[in-house]
Amino acid sequence: MTRSQLEHAIRAACRVAGDSEVLVFGSQAILGSYPDAPATLRTSIEVDVQPRNHPENTDRVDGNLGELSRFHETYGFYVHGVSIEAAVLPRQWEKRTLIVAVSDPLGSGQYSGLCLEAHDLAASKLVADRDKDRTFVVTLLAEDLIDPATLAERVFELPVSAERRETLARWIESVSAELHPTG
Repeated sequence: MTRSQLEHAIRAACRVAGDSEVLVFGSQAILGSYPDAPATLRTSIEVDVQPRNHPENTDRVDGNLGELSRFHETYGFYVHGVSIEAAVLPRQWEKRTLIVAVSDPLGSGQYSGLCLEAHDLAASKLVADRDKDRTFVVTLLAEDLIDPATLAERVFELPVSAERRETLARWIESVSAELHPTG
């Protein structure tokens, strides 16, 4: 996925939802922090969104723009309307979102995609605990797109057990040591 495809997805989702803002919280939210993110971080063909002001229209977004929709067939990517509650996020993530502003070429206004900040996205990916998510976070760390200490701080802001937070923090420390050995 490219930044222009993300912008297209935001525009389409806002129109379908009748909302001026959507929350972007899947892997492609990385394009909010890094518009030219490495290709290995942009392999997904889906954008996970929830209308910010009209969450009741999330299913409408998924039905019109989701997998196997005409939108998907036409553009080769799709917009997955899903509740933000499906993601486990660090406290105060909302204050750190990055806005991707998109003009409507039809002249009906401005739309915004509020993308998870890279460290919040990485913490959410780690708690999901899937191979593809760990690979995503390793790439962020290897490319120096996120700071391991900041990621560990965000992990300790996750609403999960203390034991789980400790396990994730040890994983971050171990991976960081492998990627950037000292001396």
